[in-house]
Amino acid sequence: MRYCIVGAGFSGAVIGRALAEAGHKVLAIDDRATLGGNCHSERDAETGVMVHIYGPHIFHTGNERVWDYVRRFGDWIPYNHRVQAVSGGRVFSLPVNLLTINQFFNKVMSPAEARAFIAAQAEKIAEPKNFEEQALSMIGPDLYRAFFRGYTRKQWGVEPTQLPASILKRLPVRFTYEDSYFAHPYQAMPREGYTEVVKAILAVDGVELRLSTRFEDVDEKFAHVIYSGPIDRYFDYEYGRLGYRTLDFERFTHRGDYQGTAVLNYCDEEVPFTRITEHKHFAPWERDKLEGSVLYREFSRLCGPEDIPYYPIRQTNEEAMLRRYVSRAESTGGVSFVGRLGSYRYLDMDVTIAEALDASSRMIAAIRDGAKLPAFFVPPLGA
Repeated sequence: MRYCIVGAGFSGAVIGRALAEAGHKVLAIDDRATLGGNCHSERDAETGVMVHIYGPHIFHTGNERVWDYVRRFGDWIPYNHRVQAVSGGRVFSLPVNLLTINQFFNKVMSPAEARAFIAAQAEKIAEPKNFEEQALSMIGPDLYRAFFRGYTRKQWGVEPTQLPASILKRLPVRFTYEDSYFAHPYQAMPREGYTEVVKAILAVDGVELRLSTRFEDVDEKFAHVIYSGPIDRYFDYEYGRLGYRTLDFERFTHRGDYQGTAVLNYCDEEVPFTRITEHKHFAPWERDKLEGSVLYREFSRLCGPEDIPYYPIRQTNEEAMLRRYVSRAESTGGVSFVGRLGSYRYLDMDVTIAEALDASSRMIAAIRDGAKLPAFFVPPLGA
């Protein structure tokens, strides 16, 4: 019998290739007509712009194993991601850095002066219990209200006091003029887009790929199923639907350069969208050769049954439901859950690939030794 990979994004592709290279037969399926999951990218026929169809995906990592791996499957061009933000009718640099602080407070402070100034602004909260408390303890009320409160309410649809502090801990505050969004040593974009990278990963003897194919409709018995789809869907939503935020995209085109940057956040709550993305800026090596531009306004809302899930909400009720699904998965057998949807976690691309590489090694060793494969290679609870 062969192994079934459900989902042709990075998790499924990496694991599927590893199994095939180890001599196993693999069926990889995806219910979409395209490869790459939410990383799917394609060149716009009208303008020639390489478009990230399901929103921008920026590859950045400090993991050399992952960096070496992805470079086997495409030409990667250095790309330094920068984000600007509109707040109160003015444009600022994000993440919050020395330029942002000096601009916002109309001052000319040195790093040490700015650090002391923000420390005086920040509220003394020893152990922040939620997103709002984390922000107030990091940057104080003025910067919080300008850049995070309204944007967060639009993005998540709840009060910031209902979100975990961990969401904000991922974002730095810098007391230099460094405005790169990420600090990882390896930052790049695939020259021909992410879909071609995933296609190359799956281009190996032993893998059969079927797109536009639902797992529920496949009539075949497998040695084991590696499932990167939503864990609640696998169990037919037996305990209810886990909560996600989804995105609506309002596409428009422009002749020339519309906003001069890849991502422009709109922090004010009265603006209904969260940001505008201009996709030719994600490929600066070809940007100036393109006359047209493709842009998207992004609107965040609660994910419905027919929507694409993007961001797991993971509030208290979702955590309780997830525990039931985890317990169900661990007692089921014959299936392992991987990736963002399978473990109900927000994962960057490099983490997704790193976990898939680790899962592949452990999986192949277990198969060789005749051991049982676990339901999860990375526990989704407490992650």
